[in-house]
Amino acid sequence: MPRSLWLLVIGMMINVTGSSFLWPLNTIYIHDHLGKSLTVAGIVLMLNAAASVVGNLLGGVLFDKIGGYKSILLGIVITLISVVALMFNHSWPVYMYLLIFIGLGSGIVFPATYALAGTVWPEGGRKAFNAIYVAQNAGVAAGASLGGFVASISFHYIFVANAALYAVFFLLAFFGFRNIDDSSVKQVSILDQNPTIKNREKFGALVVLCIGYLLCWVGYVQWPSTISSHTQTLNISLSQYSLLWTINGVLIVLGQPLISLFVKHFAKTLKKQMVLGFIVFIVSFAVASFAEQFTAFLVAMVILTIGEMLVWPAVPTIANDLAPSGRQGFYQGFVNSTATGGKMIGPLLGGMVVDYYNMSLLFMIIISLLIVGIFTTLIYDKKLNAKLEGKGSQASDAVGV
Repeated sequence: MPRSLWLLVIGMMINVTGSSFLWPLNTIYIHDHLGKSLTVAGIVLMLNAAASVVGNLLGGVLFDKIGGYKSILLGIVITLISVVALMFNHSWPVYMYLLIFIGLGSGIVFPATYALAGTVWPEGGRKAFNAIYVAQNAGVAAGASLGGFVASISFHYIFVANAALYAVFFLLAFFGFRNIDDSSVKQVSILDQNPTIKNREKFGALVVLCIGYLLCWVGYVQWPSTISSHTQTLNISLSQYSLLWTINGVLIVLGQPLISLFVKHFAKTLKKQMVLGFIVFIVSFAVASFAEQFTAFLVAMVILTIGEMLVWPAVPTIANDLAPSGRQGFYQGFVNSTATGGKMIGPLLGGMVVDYYNMSLLFMIIISLLIVGIFTTLIYDKKLNAKLEGKGSQASDAVGV
């Protein structure tokens, strides 16, 4: 990897390590420490995610207009101010307001980082996005492994650690990212070489793809929201729950060689990779629906991790292939806003279902949504394939057939 991508990888890891001190424990803090219902907790997380959606779209547009360095720096500044304020005041309703600003700031950072990764190493293909994805999960492993332990002492230290790491991220970005030149790198995808494919058709394919991506996130986000609270009712400790996320992150980092080998032999295209990932997600939620002991949740988390290793890096890679030259930021912003939309809908949907019905119904709903996601993944590039037919295997692989 080029040096500039290594800087982005390190920055992403520091960023996510800081946020991972807090985000898996948000529902527990709002429900158990602030005394609010799961529905209220879902609404708060929904507002946080809604702000992230705005930030994702804004970050993508800003990347195309002013470049990656300024976009990322703006997002970090907004987030840093918010987490420092949260360190001094995390009572209700200030906690809710600051989470909204944190969502906006972090939302700007992510699409700009992904778009920058794609432009500084265009020949890397999915490897560039996989590197950023692995960095995220290394941060999850580091943050979550310490978060539960720190929270068991005092939640106040969670906010202190979050602020400190964002300060380090700001310094790295301010001094390290300024020399990353993304303006001179222009991607020309296989799709751009075919004049019969119009931009609206590329974006239409991305929209259909992202429907399944959103539904997948609606399910995934139940783990740090309703499932986290559910584990507490089963007398699973905070440290054990946090350990699940540590294992998630460690598996993603250490399991890359095995996943790469699996993809090489059994999922040679991005579409097959995603469909297999959706199926693995379904198995994970089926296991979790019967779990009553920590070991059962551990098995479900391991299976879930395999699924996300297949799905999460594939979507930004496809978006990068679909994006017309000069629109990489917007396409990555749309992908990230879709994921954040799932994070916005998921906690509220899950909280309401559990509050008014039960966890069993929620698991059934999530599995149904994942089945719909398989269908949208299978058909997203149908029109593109019709126009690309006969253009060669390279073009077909570019859209993830």
